[in-house]
Amino acid sequence: MKFNNKNIFYELQRKQYSASTPAMSSNLEDILTNTELSYWHQIWLATRVEWKTLFQLAAPAIVVYLLNFLTSMSSQIFCGHLGNLELAAANLGNTGIQVFAFGLMLGMGSAVETLCGQAYGAHKYEMLGIYLQRSTILLMVTGIPLTVLYIFSKQILILLGESTSIASAAAVFVYGLIPQIFAYAANFPIQKFLQAQSIVAPSAYISASTLGLHLLLTWLVVYKFGLGLLGASLILSLSWWIVVVAQFVYILVSDRCKQTWTGFSLQAFSGLWDFLKLSVASAVMLCLEAWYHQILVLIAGLLKNAEITLDALSVCMTVNGWAFMIAAGFNAAASVRVSNELGAGHPKSAAFSVVIVTASSLFICVIFAILVLVLRHVMSYAFTSGTEVSDAVSELAPFLAVTVVLNGIQPVLSGVAVGCGWQAFVAYVNVGCYYIIGIPMGALLGFKFNMGAKGIWLGMIGGILTQTLVLLWVTFRTDWNKEVEKAKDRLDKWENKNDNEPILEE
Repeated sequence: MKFNNKNIFYELQRKQYSASTPAMSSNLEDILTNTELSYWHQIWLATRVEWKTLFQLAAPAIVVYLLNFLTSMSSQIFCGHLGNLELAAANLGNTGIQVFAFGLMLGMGSAVETLCGQAYGAHKYEMLGIYLQRSTILLMVTGIPLTVLYIFSKQILILLGESTSIASAAAVFVYGLIPQIFAYAANFPIQKFLQAQSIVAPSAYISASTLGLHLLLTWLVVYKFGLGLLGASLILSLSWWIVVVAQFVYILVSDRCKQTWTGFSLQAFSGLWDFLKLSVASAVMLCLEAWYHQILVLIAGLLKNAEITLDALSVCMTVNGWAFMIAAGFNAAASVRVSNELGAGHPKSAAFSVVIVTASSLFICVIFAILVLVLRHVMSYAFTSGTEVSDAVSELAPFLAVTVVLNGIQPVLSGVAVGCGWQAFVAYVNVGCYYIIGIPMGALLGFKFNMGAKGIWLGMIGGILTQTLVLLWVTFRTDWNKEVEKAKDRLDKWENKNDNEPILEE
């Protein structure tokens, strides 16, 4: 392929595949391996091609995460207008019980991200539907013990020290979320199945439409029909099922999924044990990170003047959570791009994608961090009018800004790890960085050196920074040609599964 035409970029853009034929373009690899181009000309053309692909993935993914977050948050807001008890119950049910199931299911669904992404890149389209079904089966089975957890949520919350009145009200809310468990079990594999094919925009449209319907139905059920907490949580479950059904209908009718979804197959029941091991490694990797932040908040509750400390941490964690939504979109994009290119046998493209997605995410998060510093004296007033909380947030703002910057790198590298199938390795890294370094450091600085919330937050930064440096070092030293071979071997073993052959990298 010749690249001596000055309008080469536009020629590449015209090279499109039919909507009914999924395929991985080799444009980026062709540019990066073409010796007729100067180095800087290569970088310029490759960057333009990769940026267009990247933002077509990342932007809709960010929208999906934000809309899903708003759907759950809106239910809490509706419940909050019923009274303080109902607000506390909805918050406790969502953040104490539901977030555990969300993290576990999302983590287990990440196994589909690795395998579907690499299979799509390798043109083994029929395997995507098989992986989708295998993951859904495993997640549905996982939903059974989670249902038992939900049923006994009142007793669990009382055991953890909550008052009987709040635990009882929270349990009512949680009972209505039981159908949501199985919606998660279906949604995350479907979502990853679509993302692996760079089909993200339909999920954003579906989530946006569902949010509007969710708001209307919740208002009717809570205020007009008087069903309170149970009604609000049942509508939240219904909304997630609407998303699931709409996405699956899209898979059935869309020309873009004709080769990747060929119907239900008994092959989905083979190789479940090894698929479970990869799913569990993915879940552990994600859950260890989510629990890390929750544990630090619990530790902060033991400090002197805990109310102001927790309020300030809550404000900063919320701001950090919004920034993290941006990083989560780039995380999904990184996973898709790396897994697709490895499956397609494009080592240079995979490596180049890592650089571009990391640089793009970091740039946006640096801007967000600057805004945090500029608004550090006033941003707390969006949550509370207290001046003490404002002063505490202002003191934490520089630490928050550093965390936001790290969020521009760390989640992207985690996405790269998922794209490569390194979930088990990253789970070990998370244990060391978060639980051996981060939490002890936070407790030591917060209590022993009397640094309070700042010390605890420094501990969190220490854990995240250590993990980021480890992942940067591993990614920098990666032999992408070997990763291509590993992806090929992994897919061959999955396609011709022999139960005596392990497929999970240790």
